[in-house]
Amino acid sequence: MSWYRDEVKEVIRKAGTDSDQGLSEKEAKKRLKQVGPNKLDEGKKISALLVFIGQFKDFMVLVLLAATLISGLIGEVIDAITIMCIVLLNGVLGFVQERRAEKSLDALKELSAPQMTAKRDGQWVKVPSIDIVPGDLVRVESGDRISADIRLIQTNELRVDEASLTGESVPVQKNSQSLIEEELEVGDQENMLFMGTMITQGNGIGVVVGTGMKTEMGKIAHLLQTTESQVTPLQLRLEQLGKMLIAVALLLTGLVVVIGLLQGHELNTMFLSGVSLAVAAIPEGLPAIVTVALALGVQRMIKRKGIVRKLPAVETLGCASVICSDKTGTLTQNKMTVTKLWSGGRFWDVTGTGFEPKGSFVENGKAIQPIQTRELAQLLSFGLLCSHATITEQQKDSRFGRAKTQYVLDGDPTEGAMVVAALKAGYSKEGLAKQYQIVQEFPFDSTRKMMSVIVKDRSGQRILITKGAPDVVTGRSSQMIDQNRTRKVDSKTRNELENAIADMASQALRTIAIAFRVLSPGEILSNVEEAESRLTLIGIQGMIDPPRPEVKQSIAECHEAGIRTLMITGDHKLTAAAIAKQLNILPDGGKVMDGQSLSKLSDQELAASIDDMYVFARVSPQHKLRIVQALQENGHIVAMTGDGVNDAPAIKAANIGIAMGITGTDVAKEASSLILSDDNFSTIKEAIKEGRNIYENIRKFIRYMLASNVGEILVMLFAMILGLPLPLAAIQILWINLVTDGLPAMALGMDQAEGDVMKRKPRSPNEGVFARGLTWKILSRGFMIGAVTLAAFWMVYQEHDGDLTRAQTIAFLTLVMAQLIHVFDCRSEYSVYHRNPFENIYLVAAVLISTGLMLAVIYIPSLQPIFHTVPVSLREWFLVLGLASIPTVVLGGFQLLKPKK
Repeated sequence: MSWYRDEVKEVIRKAGTDSDQGLSEKEAKKRLKQVGPNKLDEGKKISALLVFIGQFKDFMVLVLLAATLISGLIGEVIDAITIMCIVLLNGVLGFVQERRAEKSLDALKELSAPQMTAKRDGQWVKVPSIDIVPGDLVRVESGDRISADIRLIQTNELRVDEASLTGESVPVQKNSQSLIEEELEVGDQENMLFMGTMITQGNGIGVVVGTGMKTEMGKIAHLLQTTESQVTPLQLRLEQLGKMLIAVALLLTGLVVVIGLLQGHELNTMFLSGVSLAVAAIPEGLPAIVTVALALGVQRMIKRKGIVRKLPAVETLGCASVICSDKTGTLTQNKMTVTKLWSGGRFWDVTGTGFEPKGSFVENGKAIQPIQTRELAQLLSFGLLCSHATITEQQKDSRFGRAKTQYVLDGDPTEGAMVVAALKAGYSKEGLAKQYQIVQEFPFDSTRKMMSVIVKDRSGQRILITKGAPDVVTGRSSQMIDQNRTRKVDSKTRNELENAIADMASQALRTIAIAFRVLSPGEILSNVEEAESRLTLIGIQGMIDPPRPEVKQSIAECHEAGIRTLMITGDHKLTAAAIAKQLNILPDGGKVMDGQSLSKLSDQELAASIDDMYVFARVSPQHKLRIVQALQENGHIVAMTGDGVNDAPAIKAANIGIAMGITGTDVAKEASSLILSDDNFSTIKEAIKEGRNIYENIRKFIRYMLASNVGEILVMLFAMILGLPLPLAAIQILWINLVTDGLPAMALGMDQAEGDVMKRKPRSPNEGVFARGLTWKILSRGFMIGAVTLAAFWMVYQEHDGDLTRAQTIAFLTLVMAQLIHVFDCRSEYSVYHRNPFENIYLVAAVLISTGLMLAVIYIPSLQPIFHTVPVSLREWFLVLGLASIPTVVLGGFQLLKPKK
């Protein structure tokens, strides 16, 4: 029901209540039984055991379990234990992440107040919020958290902080007047209070019209329950990769076994060789490497002020094509700041942002002293006298033990901006208190749109100072200050005033006019209307929630990386558009859409037009969710940032949800994948860079692992086809798998990003892991590794008159060294010559350790019989190293001739 459209009497009638007595206890209990307790549904709970078991249904996990069984059957107990640890690690990580996600609704429930003041049987009593029912007459006042949706029937200077629900950056003035517009968004329903919001000023009485899941907060809870988290591109690609690799590996190893049997090799020998090849070819190390690569990325992100709640989140950012950003507190500072002043036809710019009282006053590009300009001094000092907000200086210990100064606002953000502007000019409340004494006040109300104070100076002269909406204040002004004189406010002057107001409005500045009147010695003010008349206008203060200074550059860098930034906010259309232009989000001719227009579009129409939109203003939680889904429908990978409860459903639905760590609500944080501990949009840019690097490192590992595995399979297959003896023993294949797929592959996951990683376009969500020529690189290197290994085996086998052990030793050495050299080629998308091999010290160390392990099985006498090896001469080492270098040196040289794309 559109309660905001009904007159107060109609609201009372529809709610079935009494404006004097409220509900009776009997009636309240009856309604409670009918509608249920005033709480948010928890949804269907899944037991922890089932959640844990569900982690092992993945196809790749089932293959790993099969590999464990095979390793155990052939006596490779260490391999079996290692694989089992990998499976359990992945299961535990998935279980923890899924259980933590359930905390979203728990955090949402905490936004309900523990009790409310309701009228029952004619008496105001405290009632637990869970027992509040529709029709209850309730009373609210400053400091109360609202625990139901309420239609106001009486207000007194009532202001409400709805930022967590609507994104509105300043408290909203509320009244009880009915509204005639249809389909108003939550932020425009000025006669309604909503669950989870906070009263910041004044008091009021209203009728409860929605409880539990029937509230606006309940709608968000429902969206959270029904919104599915997105599977990441990495998860999809790895699942497809695992299935394909297993099919290919089993086919090739089966082929090797069949050919070997047809050529007369013993069944036992071929079975062990086939199983060894299968274990070597199946990428059982892939989940471990991916987990490690993501975990290392998480650690690097912590240093960059990003807290990752879900491991795949960082990688997903790497292919983000759109960032949907909330405005208030994310792109802006959530600190109203006076940036422009006007008086007597003159404009001044005010520098400095936030609550820190540092800044200068500039006129026509030249800094001035405001205290030396009469009208400017009055505009600032009288604005300070007519405000209740205070700015306090607090000392906060930094990480290094040094105190850090913070400036904290206590009071209304608009008044706080005026206080800071005055402080920048050298005025303070303590200083003005020595010159002026406040003797009377006429509080602000939404009907007058003004507030006034009467002050008395040292001489006893009384002065009335008024601040309020410019159109109202100027309408009550008979004259205005013009430099060192006053002039009458005539039609020409009013045009001048309107132009000044329009100029500030075009910059999305919130404007406050300041005026005064000197009272006669014996003048008695019988009412506020009489007091606030015949005013002298001093000027206008223009303020805005300014953009974060570093955000503009970050948005430009994201644009260079092919990532579009959209602003999605509950704030006003004009304000959002102005900020978007300042940040270069909104280009000339770019489209801005508000919630009302969006509501009229079908999902198909929204998806068709969304790629031309840059700013969405005055939108609801449902709108934000639709926007994210429309972008995903068009194939975009969407990152959604936000801090409020209203952002939570869209954050959860996005491919990666990002919450603010400082200003963010617990609901937003629990629904997110990534939390910005510094609330800084620029941290997202660093996360994107990290995400891209992680994906590239995973591709490096896949490239290295598969080229090595292809080489191992082909050397056996070629030998079978050519009728040669087996070039590798089964134990040697398993040892190669352990030595080369272990530490070097892990070290690739620690590689630094290439220099141009943020100059590339986002990869398509449909891009396979083998895109950008990776298949050719794997097959060509794998073929060459297999070929040189077989060549080394055949040459030594012929030279030493069929000495199989020596020939297998040389083949073993050549294959291992070819792979260890090839690992440096995998570090670059271009060629081995494009990167310094010593940049990744971990990789160098891993290769040295692997080389040492290889040498151990050749030169330690007790290991030689186990691994079927013999010592190798210096001459044979030259042969091994020469052949092992060919795949990387030769093919890398060909790659070097190709230009970078």
